[in-house]
Amino acid sequence: MFVGVDVGTSETKAVLVDRHGQVRGRAAAPNELRVPQPGWAEHDAERDWWGNLCTVVGRVLTDGGIDPAAVEAVGCSGIGPCVLPVDERLAPLGPGILYGIDTRASAQIEQLTEELGAAAVLERTGNALTSQSAGPKVAWLRDERPETFAAAATFHTCQSFLVARLTGERIMDRTTAAYWGPFYDIRSNDWVEEWIAGTVEPERLPRLAWPTEVVGRVTAEAARATGLAPGTPVIAGTADAPAEAVSAGVLAPGQLMIMYGSSIFMIAVVGEPIVDARMWAAPYVFEGLSIVAGGTSTAGTLTRWLIGLLGDEHDSARIAGRYEEFAAWAAAAPPGANGLEFLPYLSGERTPIHDPDARGVIFGLTLQHTRSDVARAALEGIAQGIRLNTETMLEMGVPMENIRAIGGGVRNETWLQAVSACIGRPQEVVAQTGAAYGDAMLAAIGVGALDRAEVSSWPQVTETVEPDRAQAGLYQRQASRQRRLYQATRALMHEVADEA
Repeated sequence: MFVGVDVGTSETKAVLVDRHGQVRGRAAAPNELRVPQPGWAEHDAERDWWGNLCTVVGRVLTDGGIDPAAVEAVGCSGIGPCVLPVDERLAPLGPGILYGIDTRASAQIEQLTEELGAAAVLERTGNALTSQSAGPKVAWLRDERPETFAAAATFHTCQSFLVARLTGERIMDRTTAAYWGPFYDIRSNDWVEEWIAGTVEPERLPRLAWPTEVVGRVTAEAARATGLAPGTPVIAGTADAPAEAVSAGVLAPGQLMIMYGSSIFMIAVVGEPIVDARMWAAPYVFEGLSIVAGGTSTAGTLTRWLIGLLGDEHDSARIAGRYEEFAAWAAAAPPGANGLEFLPYLSGERTPIHDPDARGVIFGLTLQHTRSDVARAALEGIAQGIRLNTETMLEMGVPMENIRAIGGGVRNETWLQAVSACIGRPQEVVAQTGAAYGDAMLAAIGVGALDRAEVSSWPQVTETVEPDRAQAGLYQRQASRQRRLYQATRALMHEVADEA
C-alpha cells in the first residue's frame, strides 16, 4: 500500500492505493482560506496542513482496516509555492502565505527585479518575478514582520513542512524550488546562494531533492500523530499541480494537463527548459524533463463565490453542495451568454498577463440577462483564460499533441465544452486522478515498487470532449472582446486596487 496526501486550497485529501493502482481508501478534511485583507491569502499551517494530514491519514488507515506496517511509502503534495516560517522545533511562526493568489509582495517583486535585473532573473531562474514567486514573500516577511523573520530557523513551502514534520528532515523538491524565484537556477537545478543571501541566509532554506527521492522516515512522534508505522519511508514530494499531472499520466513531451481546481493550472511537458517571461518554467518531477506551466488565479473559487452570491447562500457546507445546481444554471444559457462578458480576475490574474491588480469585470449587462447568463459568462471567461495560455504556449514552440483534463471542475460538462470550443482541441477526461493519487504513484516509484514505464497504466480516460467547430467563430470574437476589455479597463483596475 502507498499513502498520498495533498493539501489544497479548500481541503486536504488522502488516498490509500495498492500496487495495482486501485484506490483502497479516501479521506478529506476542510481547510479554511483566510483573506484578512485584499490581496492576502493564508492558511493556518498547524491546523490546516499538519492537523488535517494527521486526520486524513488516520482516517484512511482506520476506515480501511489497514495494518500501518502494510504502507510501503508516503508522498505529500501541497499548494505551491507557499511561504511558511518555522522555528527550530518546526512550529509555525505565522500563517502560511499562499501561492500566486496572495499578492502582498508587489513592492518586493519590483525591488528584487530592479536589483538583479529582469533579464538576468529570467535567464537564470526561467521565470520573471510575479506573485507566484516565493522569494519576494520571504523578503516581505523580512520587511514587514522582522521579528518573525529573525526567529525563523527555516522557510518552508506546504509539502516541505509536512515532510519535515513527518521525518524531521528539512527538504524541498526541485520542481517547487523553481518557483522560489529568484533563489533557484533552472539549469544547474540548485539554489543561487549569492542571490539568496541578499534576502535571507542560504542555510535557512531546505536542502534540495528530486520528488521521488526517499528523504526520511516517519518518526515515532509523527507515527503517534498520524497512525503510520515508525520508519515508513517518505519521499520529497512536490507541489499539487505536478502531482496532478502525474496522476493523469501526463509524463512525456507533447502532453498537457489542465487542472480544474480552485484555480486553473496547466502543465506542458517538454525536454530542455523553454524560457519565456509570459509563462513559468521548472524541472519536472523526473530528472531530464522540464515543464512550461501557467494558470489562472480563479476557477473553482469564482464558481463558489457566485453560488454564494446568486444563490443567497452563506453557509460553506451548503455552498459546496450546490455545484451541480450552478452547472445547471450555466447550461441553461446559450454559448456566448447572450453577449455577456466576464473577466474573472477576482484575485488578480496570473499567466500570461501577470497582473496582481487586475479586477473582475462583468460587461454588457441588460435587464434581460439572467442568473444563467452570469454563470455561463463566468465559465466562458475562465475558458478564455485557458485559451490565452494555450495560445501563448504554442507561440513559444511548446508541443501540444494530447490534452488531459482533471480536477473537480471536470464534472461540469458545460465548462469542459466551452474550453474545448475555445482552444479548438479535444480534452481527455481522466478518472481516479488527483494530486494525492499522484503522490501515491510517486511514492511507489520512489521505493522501487512501480517502474516509470508502468505509470501510464494507472490512469484511465473516461471521456473525450471534442470541440464544437460551429462555435469557433463565436469564441474567437469573444476572445477578441475580452482582451480589448482588459486593455481598456486595466488602468481603472489598478486605480481601484490602489485605493483599496
